[in-house]
This record gives sequence, structure tokens and C-alpha cells, in this order.
Amino acid sequence: MNRRTLIKSALVVGAATPAALLAGESGAQASASYGVAVCEQYRNQIQIYNSAVAWGGPQWVWAPGGGGWSNLSDIKFRNTSSFGEVALVAASGGNIGIVDKASSGTQGTGSLLWHASPGGNPHAIERIPNVGAIVAACTGGYVHLYAPTAVSKPSTLALVQTINYAGAHGVWYDDVHGRLWVIGQGKATSYAVSGTYRSTRLTSGVSVSIGASNLGHSLDASYSNRNVLLATHTTGVISIDKATHKVTTVHSNHAVKSFSQDVSGESFWVQATGTKYHGDSRNWVSPTVQFFSAAGAKTFTRGLSYGAEFYKSRLHNVNFH
Repeated sequence: MNRRTLIKSALVVGAATPAALLAGESGAQASASYGVAVCEQYRNQIQIYNSAVAWGGPQWVWAPGGGGWSNLSDIKFRNTSSFGEVALVAASGGNIGIVDKASSGTQGTGSLLWHASPGGNPHAIERIPNVGAIVAACTGGYVHLYAPTAVSKPSTLALVQTINYAGAHGVWYDDVHGRLWVIGQGKATSYAVSGTYRSTRLTSGVSVSIGASNLGHSLDASYSNRNVLLATHTTGVISIDKATHKVTTVHSNHAVKSFSQDVSGESFWVQATGTKYHGDSRNWVSPTVQFFSAAGAKTFTRGLSYGAEFYKSRLHNVNFH
């Protein structure tokens, strides 16, 4: 999808998915087939489903329990030379971790290759390739950088840098320009990555305004346009040109927690309904994931029969763009 298509989609998006669709699905089917990973907070699981069929049993699931893993808040997938595909996970309960995807899929945390407890409400996690460093964004106002003594041994990761960053919510690595992006209160910032092993550091931050009153939420790739990052904030969805830093409004809708786009141009989001479900306090979730055509029109939703509480959805893709 080019930028004109991204802009066009802002004109055709309606209001939030109603709470009445708690367990339902609606509309047409996807013209493309791709994996969708979700942070489902009611059962507190990372789940993967196929966009093209009704959602029942997940293709893959990771269920770490509660405690520091409560309220799973982020999921990304990345390739590594030593372990193949890994899942990067964060939880508002305080933990972040690297999951060996091939050996997981069952209850518990036995598939963890590494984890840490930065606290401060972790909301996003990313891995910097080649150096094997891990970055976590915590809404308490910090970005934490963990670096290893051996890239092939995540067990050697240790905290090497903490950056004060108001409202830190999202993080994504731009492998085209070699920059690490963070989004938070009023801005998104790209950092250069210097050094190796425990000398790895984030430096030379360059910030882009997203509106002073907007709290940035998620960062993601557009897999149909390698030139931009997709971001959500308080009042909308935007694209950020990674080279020029031009900001373009994609959707003028509030409370979108995440927004992803497949190579086909189809896209999907989770938009908080403001409603509480199952007698708990989570009014920041939605029972459905909303899908859009390549032209930006709403097409269908996906939900689960037990009444999911989706917080974030992402394309199941190991690539950075």
C-alpha cells in the first residue's frame, strides 16, 4: 500500500467495535491469508490465528500464568542464528522475556531463554540484530537496554543503559537505517546503535513530534511500504517516514492500541472499547480484532467464543519491514 492508500483509509473508518460483539465475528473474509498474533489478557496468553478463517483453537499459544507475567502487553517474532524463531514478550506485571518458539506452546515459562523484571509497566520489547541486545519500553518513563557478552547466549544479557523517556510505550528496530525507534508522550525518537556486546549503547536520539497531548502507544512495520513505520497514539494512527520523518495521519480514531499491515495492504487493529468484561477492571481491551481491506474499508472482525480481551495484535512476521 502506498501513502495515498494509507491516507485514504482515514476517511472510511468508523467507530469502535461495540461491546455487543463480545464473542462474535462479522463481515467478509480476508482476501489474503496471514498469521495474526494477539496479546489476549483474559486467559493471559499469546495466541496466533489465521486471518482467513474463523478463530477457534490457536495455531500456537504461550501461557505464562500470572504474577510478573500478568496482562501480557507485547509480542514480536524475530529470527536468531542459534535458536531460530523466538518470541519477544512483555507483560504489564513487570516482566520481559525471550521465548524459544519451537519448544513452547504449553503452559508455563519453561520455554524462556531469558527474562528480566524491569518493572514500571513494560509495554514493548525489541531485539537489535547482530548485537543481540534487547530493548524494553516501560510506561513508568524508562527505556532499558540489555546487552550480552555473547550474541548466541541470551542468558548473558544484562542491563547496560537506562534512558528517561516519558510515557515510553512502543519500540521497533529499523534495519534499513540501523535505528531503534521509541514512542511515548508527544514524540517518537530514533536512536543510533553503537558498540557491541556489553558496550552497546543507544545514542544520538532524533525526535519527531506526534502532538504534545498525544501519548504514543505502538510501533509496527508496514510490510507493504518499507519506507514507513506505523504508530498509534491517543487520537489516531499515523505513519512516520523513516528517512524524512514526515508524519501522515492514517486513521483519525481514538484508543487504537495497535495497528498492523500485511504485504497485501490489508490491515488490522485492536481498539479499546472502554468497557469492562468478565467482571475485571480491563477497560483498555477489545473482544474483537478489526480488519480492513487494502483500500482501507472495514471488512470483518475476529473474536473468540469465550469472550476474549485483546490488548494488542500483530502480524506474525519475523522481519523488521
